[in-house]
This record gives sequence, structure tokens and C-alpha cells, in this order.
Amino acid sequence: MSVDKSPGELELDVLIRAMEPVLYDDIYVFATVDNTLDLSTLNPLMIYKEEEGITLILTESQAIAAGIEYEFACKKITLNIHSSLDAVGFLARISTRLAALQMGVNPVSGFYHDHLFIPKDKATVAMQELKLMSSELSN
Repeated sequence: MSVDKSPGELELDVLIRAMEPVLYDDIYVFATVDNTLDLSTLNPLMIYKEEEGITLILTESQAIAAGIEYEFACKKITLNIHSSLDAVGFLARISTRLAALQMGVNPVSGFYHDHLFIPKDKATVAMQELKLMSSELSN
């Protein structure tokens, strides 16, 4: 299998216009665990090691099944455009726009796409706003 390792899009207006947001059905949560937890029994979406502990993003059902305390029940929105890791202002523009709607956002950047974790009760409004942002640059 060949892996696309192209650097991705840099142009901010192109990123916004073509971002194609996708809202996922699962409810995700953020949790922190210490270094002694056996992560091999979990299937987290993300693992990030900090000095204070390990941050996990996993589904709410996974956290409950594993007895892990969690916070921030949210929905994931993937921005389906291959954004460059060097792109300047993409997430800042999106975060600013959602902040104007009193909406917190926890962004995570992967190699290919940016992902937004939005409070679960605001995900539909976030999707509407993202589509509006995109359409404003398409006209």
C-alpha cells in the first residue's frame, strides 16, 4: 500500500473553502491516566504523554467499560482536506469563528487532517458554521 506523504495545502482560503467537515456519531471523551495503566486493552483515538500523565481521547463507551474517569463529552469533526502541518492560521480562523458562538473547541492535527472536538450539544451548530465559512469563500 502506497502512502501519500505530500505536504498538504498551505493556502488559508483554499483550506477553508475546501475543508469538507464530517461529523462522526460517536461521543468522545478526554481522560488522563497515569503511566501504570495497561493501554494495550484500550483502543484510544489518541494517546499523548505529558509530564503529569497520559492524555487519552477515546469513546465514552470505552472509558466507561474500562472504568476510566473522563471529562468533556464531545463529538469529532474531521476537516477533510489534507492541510499542511505548516499551514498558518487555519485552526485559528476556525477556533475564532466558533468562539464567537460561545463554543469551545479542542483541535488535534494529524498528518493528513485536522480534527475538532466540540461539546456534544453544539456539534450540529459547529457543522453549520463550518459549512457557512466554506461557502462564504466559494461565492
